[in-house]
Amino acid sequence: MKAVVTGGAGFIGAATVKCLLEKGHEVWAVVRPDSPRLSNLWHQVPEELRPGLQVISLDVRNLAQEDFRKYCPLADVWLHTSWGGPGSDNRKKRDMQQSNIQDSLAAVRAAAWIGCRRFVFTGSQAEYGICYETMGEDTPCNPVSEYGKAKLEFANQAEKLCRQLSMDYVHARLFSVYGPGDHPWTLIQSCLRTWQEGGEMELGECSQWWNFLYIKDAAKGLAVLLEKGVHGIYNLAGRDTRILREYVEEMYELCGSKGSFRYGIHPQQAEKNANLIPDITKILALGWKPTVSFKEGIYELLHCL
Repeated sequence: MKAVVTGGAGFIGAATVKCLLEKGHEVWAVVRPDSPRLSNLWHQVPEELRPGLQVISLDVRNLAQEDFRKYCPLADVWLHTSWGGPGSDNRKKRDMQQSNIQDSLAAVRAAAWIGCRRFVFTGSQAEYGICYETMGEDTPCNPVSEYGKAKLEFANQAEKLCRQLSMDYVHARLFSVYGPGDHPWTLIQSCLRTWQEGGEMELGECSQWWNFLYIKDAAKGLAVLLEKGVHGIYNLAGRDTRILREYVEEMYELCGSKGSFRYGIHPQQAEKNANLIPDITKILALGWKPTVSFKEGIYELLHCL
């Protein structure tokens, strides 16, 4: 299988590129020319897998003006992980999130130009909004952040466009993915770094239900969706759902109980006090399942910090 991965040097993209190469697929990774994360991609991919990888230096914002066939004349599937403006503050910026929609629709058209039969997009649990019950793929979506609204709006437009272009549209709603290579300001990265140095971590209430998925499991899930996904939405999350404070206190113990932490200090994120209680029955039916426990994932991450 020949796969294109936009955002190929990012946290999700690089891990999925590696997973696809390990499975024997050919990969074209689209990376922004000035990307500071290109080293992350080369760090992920060992020498023996590199013959199957082509890196395309191209900003996704230019896809609408480019004939992508000059970079990759033919491919089977396309994974779009590129989405500008990470971080809680940027999730609130409507103009930034709306520009992501147009750039991503250009990626859909580029995928059709090179003969792809399937377009997989990394959506987000933020599309559901604030939920208190189990979140299945048919749960009504009421996003509260501009980020969640834009991801959902793109899904609606891309699904119709893919039908017109004779491609399957597969929408992977990722829940909270963590692991090496993630942004340093995330909860897990911040906690581990702070406690390794014996510092104090100021937290929110952390009283909501939460679900974490290790990056290697997320990459395997996306690879399965590229190989087998059928037109539609798939929740991509872990099996371990519990109160966020339990995760925090487990991390604290795994760090040797160094430093300290206080609840109720940090302000709410863009999605407020949302619960994450995912139903992953649909993707489990494709043969994928998460295999890395939270404890194992944290230990592996600690070795990388």
